[in-house]
Amino acid sequence: MQQDRREFLKSAAALAVASLAARGGAADKVADRPNILWITSEDNSPFLGCYGDKLARTPNMDAMARQGIVFEHAYASAPICAPNRSTLITGCYACSLGTQPMRSGNAIPDAVRAYSEYLREAGYYCTNNSKTDYNTRIPKSAWDECSNKAHYKNRKAGQPFFAIFNLTVSHESSTHRTPASTVTDPDKIVLPPHHVDTPVMRRQWALYYDAVEKLDAQVGQRLRELEEAGLADDTIVFYYSDHGGVMPWSKRFLHERGTHIPLIVRFPKKYQHLAPSAPGTRSDRLVSFVDLSPTLLSLAGVSVPANMQGEAFMGPQAKAPRQYVYFFRDRADERPDAFRAVRDQRYRYIRNFLNDRPLLQPNKYKERQYPVWNLLKELNAQGKLKPEQAALCAPSRAAEELYDLQADPHETKNLASDPAHADTLKRMRKALEEWIEQTNDQGRALESEDVARNEGRTRAAKPKADKKNTKKG
Repeated sequence: MQQDRREFLKSAAALAVASLAARGGAADKVADRPNILWITSEDNSPFLGCYGDKLARTPNMDAMARQGIVFEHAYASAPICAPNRSTLITGCYACSLGTQPMRSGNAIPDAVRAYSEYLREAGYYCTNNSKTDYNTRIPKSAWDECSNKAHYKNRKAGQPFFAIFNLTVSHESSTHRTPASTVTDPDKIVLPPHHVDTPVMRRQWALYYDAVEKLDAQVGQRLRELEEAGLADDTIVFYYSDHGGVMPWSKRFLHERGTHIPLIVRFPKKYQHLAPSAPGTRSDRLVSFVDLSPTLLSLAGVSVPANMQGEAFMGPQAKAPRQYVYFFRDRADERPDAFRAVRDQRYRYIRNFLNDRPLLQPNKYKERQYPVWNLLKELNAQGKLKPEQAALCAPSRAAEELYDLQADPHETKNLASDPAHADTLKRMRKALEEWIEQTNDQGRALESEDVARNEGRTRAAKPKADKKNTKKG
């Protein structure tokens, strides 16, 4: 069953053949290609007005939703940034490439290329402003510009562009403060059942809503810039988050709250024929992060490489809707871990491969920076948490979890041992096992404790060097 990374990299010949076959289509000529703008954010689940959140102050994204398509069921493949970005840039699951441990920097086969390389070959001017953090080395040739000054305005006259603007204001660090007051009224926060009701928790949530309001303003700025440049009628615009978050038991975990992301796509009238539905509509189609790369190529009129594991969900190369979306998470900080999950339209199944370990493994970053983190441990020790809250602090975890997301959207009732759901458990377990096998999941061989701790210490001990590295990839 197991296959180490050296063997995997040596066996990449099949991928190479598929990639070479696909390159012939990468330079497909399309008479009138759209510009494509991606506006991304960090660490936020769909806490937006257009997703029904009554406390959110997001007028710009709400307006974009009225003009575009809102995807109700879009999901990150991993609940943390770098492995997810590895998935995004390649169109392949990071756990297939061996790049799923956080900031491992493992090499990938030469046959696996960045989506922007295909776009550049097709004549697009590609810019990234400015975060990379791909968890692996991506060639400089992947971008025409990649810096905090990168901009589509620098392209040649008449040249189509693909541009990313990564907005970081909603990152979890935005809640690592203790201000005297917040714009959001903490008393108006509707806390989920797995969160303890304390002033500190309410302040954390209020800070997060404040950060999302700032994010919305930045999204509005990018949209106005496009309009003022006279390019809105020629540009397909995406807004999405890199994964869910950011309160306790969301980011880093394979539950709905750690992987469900907002995704809004706006098509100008000129390119409405590429859209799956009319402006102002909502889609309940299951969409995975791994699908963004092939969808981008499909909209740009570029052949999707055979070695991309994602499936286009818009444009002429769109596939039939998925039955399942899949998730992975291994080490996210300084301790080994191993989760996998699968979701259909109603149920989520999670497999905890290291179920003898606590969910709250040692985490220096959280313990130093996150006020709620230590508070939860203290309240648990005092016996002051409800069962659905104390589960996060338990000394071990269930091997399997099954949730009915229609009846239990906050995933508080594990149905894995419920006889009434035995058939669903069996079906979901089988779907996950088949995916692990089909994708040649490299997480079947765990990192050693020493490797994991060294990676965690490197991240914690050298924040300036790491920050610099995220700019360069």
